[in-house]
Amino acid sequence: MRCGSLCQFLWLWPYLSYVHAVPIQKVQDDTKTLIKTIVTRISDISHTQLVSSKQRVTGLDFIPAVHPVLSLSKMDQTLAVYQQILTSLPSRNVIQISNDLENLRDLLHLLASSKNCPLPWTSGLETLANLGSVLEASLYSTEVVALSRLQGSLQDMLRQLDLSPGC
Repeated sequence: MRCGSLCQFLWLWPYLSYVHAVPIQKVQDDTKTLIKTIVTRISDISHTQLVSSKQRVTGLDFIPAVHPVLSLSKMDQTLAVYQQILTSLPSRNVIQISNDLENLRDLLHLLASSKNCPLPWTSGLETLANLGSVLEASLYSTEVVALSRLQGSLQDMLRQLDLSPGC
């Protein structure tokens, strides 16, 4: 007699019944730790210290500026823009940071769902449609400004997480 998926599920049931949900405080602590890790990774890239996150650079207005008050939804949207920018850069400096942003967005989604406000997944953003032409004209500047502003945004997010941001 062949055991179908129901039999397999029943066989796993005792193990699944012992699985506990991860406490939300642990998720929040992991989120803060990952933010600090990303900020450190950006600091380790020496050329990011050359531009202030508040400095305006012509042609790079699509890169999000630092926002003083952020909701979980706004944090996710901001990280989605940075992630799209970083994945477009050919630099090896940003590959791990881009991967970390994906993990950070997953943690933010967990935090949001714990507050009963699941975030929609933000993906390809129309505002960055001309990113390719900007990268051709100013690849180095785009990387420096993006990483500098990302670092400032992450530091603001870290502060906001202590205040338990809303949806």
